Amino acid sequence: MSFRSEKFLRYKGTQVPEQLRMLKDMSESELEKFLLKILNDGVHGFCFSLYEEGQQPGDLITEEQIRRRINILKPHTDWIRSFSCTEGNEMIPRIAKEAGMKTLVGAWLGREVDKNKEEIDGLVQLASEGLVDIAAVGNEVLYRNDLNESELLDCIRDVRSRLDEEIPVGYVDAYYEFVQRPAISDACDIILCNCYPYWEGTPIEYSFDHMRHMYQLAIDAGKGKPVAITETGWPSQGEGLGGADPSRINAMKYFIQTHLWALANDIQTFYFSSFDEDWKVSTEGDVGAFWGVWDSKGKLKFA
Repeated sequence: MSFRSEKFLRYKGTQVPEQLRMLKDMSESELEKFLLKILNDGVHGFCFSLYEEGQQPGDLITEEQIRRRINILKPHTDWIRSFSCTEGNEMIPRIAKEAGMKTLVGAWLGREVDKNKEEIDGLVQLASEGLVDIAAVGNEVLYRNDLNESELLDCIRDVRSRLDEEIPVGYVDAYYEFVQRPAISDACDIILCNCYPYWEGTPIEYSFDHMRHMYQLAIDAGKGKPVAITETGWPSQGEGLGGADPSRINAMKYFIQTHLWALANDIQTFYFSSFDEDWKVSTEGDVGAFWGVWDSKGKLKFA
């Protein structure tokens, strides 16, 4: 029996609504114990945070650094999601596979045609080596307006034509992009949706229902195709947004409620993120540095 199947059976039938109601009355130490139980039982997947303190995209990353972080995550999950196939990121699926883990591997797409080709070729190469379980062609390129829909469809179809049929090919973006762009949903074998109640200013007490609604919209857009939540999470500190308040307690509550539901319903969920990354402050403000379950030095934040 696989690690994932064992987790599903362990939590199947869990009275999720009842346990979620209990969260609001739990002390900080009780939340810590609950989170640790879920984490030690094992969750489906984590988004892999590559960069340590003082590093940023474009920096040279060592194999030793990746191995150190994979070893921290391995006892708690059987899937890793990576975001790029260049600049050292191509080592992530190789090292994860050596550790017996499964991989959702992404080609990072942007506005540079040559760079996109390098990323796609890298993804195809990794797949040819048996290192890719799910292939993601781009991450939020529509949200960032880096590519238009037609350009993205060309990339998805290119990758699909070059990979073995048993490897599902998808595209990662906010849940609503799949609702608004049915051609993208149709081109994907699997819907890879990001669901962030925080970034829509939702207070923590309503975040679980909001996240489930996002997921259901992606399910509807997929018309029977499998759907994975490729990113969801809550920051532990920083400036808030609307009614969404970053805090250690809220981050623990969000982690617990997300994984109780995902494990009880066997939903593929990649939590964002594994480790804090300070370079994200430049794009997201101070809150960007605090999405990890572990801090930037690899210490568990909720213990």
